[in-house]
Amino acid sequence: MKIRRYIPNFLTLCNLMSGVVSITLVLQGNMVWAALFIFIAAVFDFSDGMAARLLDARSEIGKQLDSLSDIVSFGVAPGIIVFMMLLQGCEGSCNILEKVGITPYFSLLIPALSAVRLAKFNIDLRQEENFTGLPTPANAIFFAAVPLMLFAGDCCYPLIKLDFLQAFFSNTRTLAILAVIMSYMLVSDFRMFSLKFKTMDWQGNKARYLFLILAVVLLALFSVAGIPLVILLYFLLSLIFQKQLR
Repeated sequence: MKIRRYIPNFLTLCNLMSGVVSITLVLQGNMVWAALFIFIAAVFDFSDGMAARLLDARSEIGKQLDSLSDIVSFGVAPGIIVFMMLLQGCEGSCNILEKVGITPYFSLLIPALSAVRLAKFNIDLRQEENFTGLPTPANAIFFAAVPLMLFAGDCCYPLIKLDFLQAFFSNTRTLAILAVIMSYMLVSDFRMFSLKFKTMDWQGNKARYLFLILAVVLLALFSVAGIPLVILLYFLLSLIFQKQLR
């Protein structure tokens, strides 16, 4: 038995279990650690694909297992985080949608359309090199950054504080609208570049290199508050290089 064949699937299961841990932590009220486990899941998600390529251990079951794990870690887990944040934010509100408890259910679009996005990815041959629609890990990381900004305090010591972002994301209506918009982007036909490097030359990887350089700068300056800005940068660069992605 060649153990290396099972290493990518083991990493995929670590992704899945990280998502499950995130969900249990949300239910226990620990939003910060729940968000951190989504980031841990993203590391395992990146690692399993890399391991499959390096070990030449790609398999159909690995592909399906990866999608099923992503639904949990990057669909259900961030959806529940947003649901709980909206539920807490709606307490005492005078807005009719928030008062009757409808607003938190907008967050259910995140797991629902993440599942649709992953199903489309599995059968869409156009997405072998680049993506059609926002990748589920990017969407999950965007929402996982919100509780870190609001509840983690100054533990990350940003060089520049963006206090307006905390006010922006703590507004329940803003968060509900973002849940709708970002969920739509999951299943949209908007072309987005992947971070897979076939070669290391600059000419064929301008968008990737620019994204990585600017992302490091944003994170260095703003810490976790830079994460939503990194996702916005991802959108902008994909738009700028749209013709090359078709």
